[in-house]
Amino acid sequence: MDISTLIFLLLIGVAAGFASGMIGIGGGIIIVPALVYFLSMTQHQAQGISIGMLLMPVGFLAAYNYYKAGNLNFTYSAVIGVTFVLGAYLGSKVSLKMDPVLMKKIFGVVILLISLKMIFGK
Repeated sequence: MDISTLIFLLLIGVAAGFASGMIGIGGGIIIVPALVYFLSMTQHQAQGISIGMLLMPVGFLAAYNYYKAGNLNFTYSAVIGVTFVLGAYLGSKVSLKMDPVLMKKIFGVVILLISLKMIFGK
């Protein structure tokens, strides 16, 4: 893993954790598109890494299936997982200081933009 990949993984983890802590979305909604679009991974690889990050708390068996199919990189999953915790803490701090109506709008915009990118992007 080169330094630029490590930096991207760290940023993805913090961003996903921040968004999760701030607006309560699952990390995969940030992690999967980020890995696909910024690190040129396949959809299956990105999903495998996202699931691998949640290995112990959520999806051991799902991660195992991605691992068997060759779509799980444990190192990437671990780096994102560690920084996700930091991002979630910071995101929750910011969110709790914001107006709930604004938070609802931010959540809607984030989901809309990501869905449009996934549907119409290359």
